[in-house]
Amino acid sequence: MPENTKNRLADETSPYLLQHADNPVDWYAWNEEALNKAVKEDKPILLSIGYSACHWCHVMAHESFEDAETADIMNTHFINIKVDREERPDIDKIYQTAQQMLTQRTGGWPLTMFLTPKDHIPFFGGTYFPVESKHGLPGFKGLLERISDFYHQEKGSIAKQNDSFLMSLQTMNEQLASDEAVDLNPEPLETATQQLQQSFDSQFGGFGGAPKFPHPSNLEHLLRQHVLSQHLKTNSIQHQAINMVNLTLNKMALGGLYDQLGGGFYRYSVDREWMIPHFEKMLYDNGLLLTLYSQAWQITKDSLYQQVATGTADWVINEMQSPEGGYYSSLDADSEGEEGKFYAWTKDEISVLLSEQEYIAFAKHYGLDQGPNFEGKWHLRVTHETTDTETLELLKQGRVKLMQQRSTRIRPGCDDKILTSWNALMIKGMATTAFTFNNDRYLESAENALKFIHQNMYVDGKLLATYREGKAHLNAYLDDYAFLIDAILAFLQCRWDPKWLDMAIQLADQLLDSFEDKEHGGYFFTSHDHEKLIQRSKSFMDDALPSGNGVAASVLGKLGHLLGDPRYVQASELTLRAAWSSIERYPSAHNALLHALEEHISPPQNVIILGE
Repeated sequence: MPENTKNRLADETSPYLLQHADNPVDWYAWNEEALNKAVKEDKPILLSIGYSACHWCHVMAHESFEDAETADIMNTHFINIKVDREERPDIDKIYQTAQQMLTQRTGGWPLTMFLTPKDHIPFFGGTYFPVESKHGLPGFKGLLERISDFYHQEKGSIAKQNDSFLMSLQTMNEQLASDEAVDLNPEPLETATQQLQQSFDSQFGGFGGAPKFPHPSNLEHLLRQHVLSQHLKTNSIQHQAINMVNLTLNKMALGGLYDQLGGGFYRYSVDREWMIPHFEKMLYDNGLLLTLYSQAWQITKDSLYQQVATGTADWVINEMQSPEGGYYSSLDADSEGEEGKFYAWTKDEISVLLSEQEYIAFAKHYGLDQGPNFEGKWHLRVTHETTDTETLELLKQGRVKLMQQRSTRIRPGCDDKILTSWNALMIKGMATTAFTFNNDRYLESAENALKFIHQNMYVDGKLLATYREGKAHLNAYLDDYAFLIDAILAFLQCRWDPKWLDMAIQLADQLLDSFEDKEHGGYFFTSHDHEKLIQRSKSFMDDALPSGNGVAASVLGKLGHLLGDPRYVQASELTLRAAWSSIERYPSAHNALLHALEEHISPPQNVIILGE
């Protein structure tokens, strides 16, 4: 490419793609022009998938995609396609699965896949590659040349590998078929609890070791099992569920995963102790955790949970809600080219802002009396709790002063696109928090976001997936429909409005018409009129988000009972039957479906009071 010219990504709306518009790489978005050119020139496709808040995406971009020599190799030998995984989760899901099948390793971002030009089947892949070989990873420049040579010299072996790969990929959905003879019983509920207990960190909470993610779906399951044990007065493992929830919620809230000054949660912790996070803040995490902490307060009345829920809701309204009402997608991990720089402090920076008494209280409470924990600085976490009224007031005053100073720093980048599915998760979180703490501000925030989606992303009766700068586009996915129905039902528990119920019914009908797998049961991730890809994904397992099939089964069941319409109840049951073999194999990976199963076995009671 000529110097000082932008590539094709300059015409895109995704902030992530726009970040790469100045690269010397001849990037394309995923479109027919790029795919046709790959066939015409017989060049393999280099598919790079990431998102704007991803730290390692930035690292690889700086090392490789901004490097003229690397870009020249890419432009000479490949058709280079850049995808925002948040806009195109359909593509991301397929190639994350493919990467795991090819390498037997978990995926992640940036995802780097090499595809055959005609059928878009991956024949090599990985995640982050350094520009030069290190830490057991091949250098990206050398890898590019070897991949190009391999493609042109070994087309026969690639074709055989691809035939086998495609057969495995296409049979994945067929293995999961509905079985009318299945006994939908509660056994997987307790098995899931047992599995979660086995992976539970009894010292620091959470599941597994480092890196450690919040896994709100796991914790919601344990919370529901605790409620069930209280109702049934059982003496099973369910009684231990609340202890696992409380330990985890406390450790996350007091640790570095939670922004002790500004509110809101970072994406995950790099260590087992919840001390230091990767500093990106994602809307979906905060929506799920907002619901979780509010539900946990309903059961425990723990004031810490109220503090965290309201602190998170306030942060979202103040920093993540657009003037038009929709919620933005994420905040970057980096600012000024450094991860966490916006959030970390030196002792001198803090001491100059606080009075002597405030600093003494701050140092003890937030660990400043211990060694630095993040690159010679301090990322704030609670190391010494207190109930002393005077100390709490000093801490409050200190936080205000630090927040005022932090607001003058160069802020992390904000990905300001508005995604239907993630907005739905936050609408539910806001509505749940509004209901729990009787807070009209949070309810108004939820309703403003609902109105935004209805006015801007529900066009001519068709739901769209993403919006930015006045433009909504891309077919909505299963998650968009299922999560939005769930959000509307949560909102209706706070404020009844038949307009929103009508919208939920319309969405449910469209979900059934456009996504149902009529042969094997369950719902595809993409609609029947969606672009044809190498696989039409259908997953029953939760990942970072609850399973779309699980949420669909749950909301269809709820809607059916609310309306007295057996059609929706039957659709929910058919989904559970389609997923049953998958649930039985690994119950704790299917918490959204287990929620639907609970409600199928013990249908919820509905109390509707209409009036002013």
